[in-house]
Amino acid sequence: MTSTADTARSGAPLAGRSVVVTRTREQSRALAEPLEALGAEVIACPVIAIVDPPDTGPIDGAIERLGEYDWVVLTSTNAVERFLARMETLGRATSELAATQVAAVGEATARALRARGVEVALAPPKEFRAEALVDEFAARGVGEGARVLVPRAVEAREVLPEALRERGAVVDIAPVYMTVPAEPDPAVIERLRAGVDAVTFTSPSTVRNFLTLVRSAGLDPETLLAESVLASIGPVTTDALVAAGLRADVEADPSTIPALVDALAKRLVS
Repeated sequence: MTSTADTARSGAPLAGRSVVVTRTREQSRALAEPLEALGAEVIACPVIAIVDPPDTGPIDGAIERLGEYDWVVLTSTNAVERFLARMETLGRATSELAATQVAAVGEATARALRARGVEVALAPPKEFRAEALVDEFAARGVGEGARVLVPRAVEAREVLPEALRERGAVVDIAPVYMTVPAEPDPAVIERLRAGVDAVTFTSPSTVRNFLTLVRSAGLDPETLLAESVLASIGPVTTDALVAAGLRADVEADPSTIPALVDALAKRLVS
């Protein structure tokens, strides 16, 4: 439910401010802890859970043919963890990835790969989304005849695979996880009813599932969030908010957790 720093200092920048974190329960601490350090009351409201895909056949087959790929592209930390875990389940060593080139979308994704001993050959240096990686591939001439594996969520944006296919690459998409709605905590729903200062969103799926959660509780999102600051981790998540008829009052730049905390803190104390 609510996770609040026990020793929140009076006079801390965000003392007295309430911030909702919608990330998965496993990932929430990376965002909650720096907010708590600034004195905020952090309301843990995980709206998604990460589970295995309904069919592991495509990823298992791709792992068995790993040596045939020129590139493996990971677009999220969830994809990294699930892909490498599946390799381990199949008895394949992470070191086998050294035979191909690995690309990452985003600083956090690249960092997760390096933490597991995987060399990252390509990662956009500034803009952490698929469009930037497409540009990097184009600059390297990756296209005609290249074989690319994209382990990812069951539902994901098609920007990267479509762009690579247009350039003549052969792209295999292999789901390694899927997002499902998390079970709502009645106490958190009541806390939302009382009003909060800010809600953070770190992916389009957190936007969609947060709105589903509040509507299923009989709440109107626009009314509920009218006085709250809506904080987005980047352009893709902002697009999801706008498509849902909402707005992003704050957008992290670059699209990282530290930048999101910094941007939100500046907005709340202004």
